[in-house]
Amino acid sequence: MKKAHHSIAPLLGMALILVSAPALADVKAGVDAWGRGDFQTAINEWRGPADKGDADAQFNLGQAYKLGRGVPQDLGQAEKWYKKAADQGHLQANDNYGLVLFQANRRSEALPYLQASSERGEPRAQYVLGTGYFNGDFVEKDWIKAYALMTRASAQQLPQATTNLAQMDRFIPIEDRRRAIELAGQMEQDEKRVRTAQIGGLRPAQSTGVVQTAQLPPSGPATPDPAPTPDPAPTPAPVPTPGPIAPGVTYAATPKPVPAAPVATKAPVSAAASGDWRVQLGAFSDEDNAKNLWNSLEKSVSALAGLQPYLVKAGGITRLQAGPFATQAQAEAMCSSVKAAGKDCISKRR
Repeated sequence: MKKAHHSIAPLLGMALILVSAPALADVKAGVDAWGRGDFQTAINEWRGPADKGDADAQFNLGQAYKLGRGVPQDLGQAEKWYKKAADQGHLQANDNYGLVLFQANRRSEALPYLQASSERGEPRAQYVLGTGYFNGDFVEKDWIKAYALMTRASAQQLPQATTNLAQMDRFIPIEDRRRAIELAGQMEQDEKRVRTAQIGGLRPAQSTGVVQTAQLPPSGPATPDPAPTPDPAPTPAPVPTPGPIAPGVTYAATPKPVPAAPVATKAPVSAAASGDWRVQLGAFSDEDNAKNLWNSLEKSVSALAGLQPYLVKAGGITRLQAGPFATQAQAEAMCSSVKAAGKDCISKRR
């Protein structure tokens, strides 16, 4: 892979750092116009540098064609410009190009790009590959690797990955899950080394002249066929592809292999009624982030008042749960209140 362009940026938002090179100045002017909603001016600024080989401008045109802003929406053109930038080592273009190929069901072409993105820690690529390894549809089935990849994506707050982990818990033996958690920890360390090698460890937190507004949408939930249950362990049926990007694994409640401990909160939490059901509010690699989320949710979602929060640990991942509830319906009703406040939530049996 060629040397990566200095254009790493967060999944959302856009980087607006001034640069001195004339071509990049045009790219920056286009980003400024894009931020004002003047998409046609942005396209005009990017077209020349993109034709001359500027990877940031090429990536931005791919974004514009993906969204249909300033130009007619055209996934073929988006793919073309993503590839031009990706071939020059543009990391975000590599990420989006692999996902666009997968979306077009060109999975063998997408695989090397997805693998490169996953090795760098890109959560969407990890989600797609994790689902693939679970189902064994475009890569060889490997449940340990599937669970490890989904754990990494979930730890980076990709909500559909957290949902898929819960479904995988239903089928993957506890010992394999423990091995997967250990593998996920190793993956996290490897990702840091790969990122440092690719960007030299010197790149600023924001990039020059790149718009980040064309994130591919997450896949929606799907209902898989009933899974057969032969000895010694159940094997799920392949899960259909419900959305434009990746197959989804739907949530299924399952007991947790590690007992939950109450979260230490700033204020006492009154005990709720007994029951086997809880709501899960997030999953984190840092336990303090789980505690901080509870303190925030307790203030912003009044429906959670009086519930007992729990930290459920599995290897390096800490899942924030609250409850208990006597029935699944009660837990799902609570999740409806949490989601109405714009927060993530799934119901689980402890």
